[in-house]
Amino acid sequence: MSGEIKEIIVNGFWKNNGVFVQMLGMCPTLGVTTSAENGLGMGLATASVLVGSNMVVSMVRKVIPNDVRIPAFIIIIAAFVTIIDLAMNAFVHDLHKVLGLFIPLIVVNCIILGRAEAFASKNTVIGSILDGVFTGLGFTFALTLLGSIREILGSGQIMGHVVFGPDFQPALGFILPPGAFIALGFILMTYKWINQRSSSES
Repeated sequence: MSGEIKEIIVNGFWKNNGVFVQMLGMCPTLGVTTSAENGLGMGLATASVLVGSNMVVSMVRKVIPNDVRIPAFIIIIAAFVTIIDLAMNAFVHDLHKVLGLFIPLIVVNCIILGRAEAFASKNTVIGSILDGVFTGLGFTFALTLLGSIREILGSGQIMGHVVFGPDFQPALGFILPPGAFIALGFILMTYKWINQRSSSES
């Protein structure tokens, strides 16, 4: 694995994670992660749009005039969001109903437009696809982790499976919006601790 590919993978998934580091895409991160399934579904939908838009933006980057590049990128992103929205409505209708308005709002997710402008418009198609895959996986990981913690603490379940015994008293606040902020705060604290420990050991 070349150093450039390794850097794309590590940056996209961990070192430059859209949620943990850049704090982008906060609407879906806080709004739909009431369960691990919702977080996973939203993360994969966003990742699919990210991969597709990165690929097309990289392919057409030399024929788009610089003055209209942002509107052109948004049109490309909106096309992929429409495809994912219709596909989810057809094949995972129940999840589509739960995620609701947040799926069309992927169009304005800053992570996607940011990667199109900062990476795909300046790099090769293969590199842009890799960037989309691992940035998308990093976003999916963040949403699934947050959704899992909220679901376990808020209902004592994970993906619908009971984790604790009948004596467990769920903290319903974690299913509510304030619980999302509290859980994300502890995740960010743990993320920073892991990075500091890793850098001190190296």
